[in-house]
Amino acid sequence: MADIFDVIADPTRRDILQRLFSTGKTTELSVTELVDALELSQPTVSKHLKVLRDAGLVSVREDGQHRFYRLEAEPLEELEDWLESLLPSFHSNSSSADQTVFAAWSGSELPEPLRRVADRIEHSADAGKTLGRKAAEASHQVRTVVEGAVHAVEDASSKVEEKIIEPLRRKLSKRDK
Repeated sequence: MADIFDVIADPTRRDILQRLFSTGKTTELSVTELVDALELSQPTVSKHLKVLRDAGLVSVREDGQHRFYRLEAEPLEELEDWLESLLPSFHSNSSSADQTVFAAWSGSELPEPLRRVADRIEHSADAGKTLGRKAAEASHQVRTVVEGAVHAVEDASSKVEEKIIEPLRRKLSKRDK
């Protein structure tokens, strides 16, 4: 199963979750309705719905050739509970900038100076949402780079083994005979 942070790091998947959330917990949307609402191709929406389904964030009901999707809030509620459990220790052990990013991302109270600024923004609720999305995207990008670096090191290690160490072993084994 994919890490929930990787799943929700993608803006298209967050848009799908938001669309399903805004319709209500018991309301279902068809793939066609999601395609029309998001103005994306059907294969793109279906690909993202599969990832969300595999992560347990949505469920599907089949009716003939039609598929109807519904938000499954439990994994998000577990994530929310986990994030809330971090807030007390996070606030005591982190820099002010880290706390601000986390507060905006998690939806908790912003520090007073930032709250005053946010109140002056026309769509202040979007500020935290945007900041949270950027933080999630940056986290995903860092993980992707690290995974790429690990693969590069593994490839380099196998090439060193193949091109240097193995020939030396063969040469030494011939010499010892």
